[in-house]
Amino acid sequence: MDRLADEDLALLLLIRSFERKLLALFTKGELNGTTHTCLGQEYVPVSLRPLLSDRDWVFSNHRGHGHYLARFEDPEGLLAEIMGRKGAVCDGVGGSQHLRRDRYLSTGVQGQSLPVAAGVALRLKRHEPGTLACVYIGDGTWGEGAVYEALNMARLWRLPLLVVVEHNGIAQSTPTGLQMAGTIAGRAAAFDIGHTRVSSLDVAEIRRRLAPWVERVRGGSPAVVEFATHRLGPHSKGDDTRPSDAVITDWYASYQAEHPGQSSRIEAAARSRMDAIAAEVAARPPAAWTAA
Repeated sequence: MDRLADEDLALLLLIRSFERKLLALFTKGELNGTTHTCLGQEYVPVSLRPLLSDRDWVFSNHRGHGHYLARFEDPEGLLAEIMGRKGAVCDGVGGSQHLRRDRYLSTGVQGQSLPVAAGVALRLKRHEPGTLACVYIGDGTWGEGAVYEALNMARLWRLPLLVVVEHNGIAQSTPTGLQMAGTIAGRAAAFDIGHTRVSSLDVAEIRRRLAPWVERVRGGSPAVVEFATHRLGPHSKGDDTRPSDAVITDWYASYQAEHPGQSSRIEAAARSRMDAIAAEVAARPPAAWTAA
């Protein structure tokens, strides 16, 4: 794997440290509700980060902490949101899954974001040419009818819609082979929409490959980019039904083996930063929400 710039690796390991800190806080009983970590998938939004502009819209899902942090690099605000503390992104009413900030929106409802993103893409085409709507979905989301309605409209109206599929091989606790017939490539082809599958873990290589795809989307050619990735942890906090010998690839293990000095230095800084953030956010007063 190519050696990453310190800035990129710091962001990747900030996301990983954030997710690990969440799991530790849940274990201690300091958080309520649920959370879905993106451990193992951090490189996906980080790879796309420089390819998207501040004017582009990003639509995320229930496993969206990495998407948010790659967009804003705001672990303080996100943790405050999840903990219901002052300074929270949405005053503590959105929690882990439901966030709104500027041109970023996440939801825990599978398939909901695609038709919304298609509508936003239509507006962007008419009023802000050259911008796009990027929507993250998983392989399990292809069981929702709204996905196909949105793809149909996107192709008919030539919308600047980028669909990023984080295909981690398991929908909650159901392996893809038990819940999906055919392929994602075949589904995109049915609507005459461009599709590319990314199996590389190399951030620099991914950016080089996807840059022309993103530019085509800006010009009105919707596309589906499918990442063959792996979810290291369970669906939520403890519902992992995969066998103990399941083959799960971790981008960081590969990178760490090739660049140990840089990895250990930046990981230590990321963990220290998250320890300090968690302590500071926990000491804040509860978030106060008032209706507009």
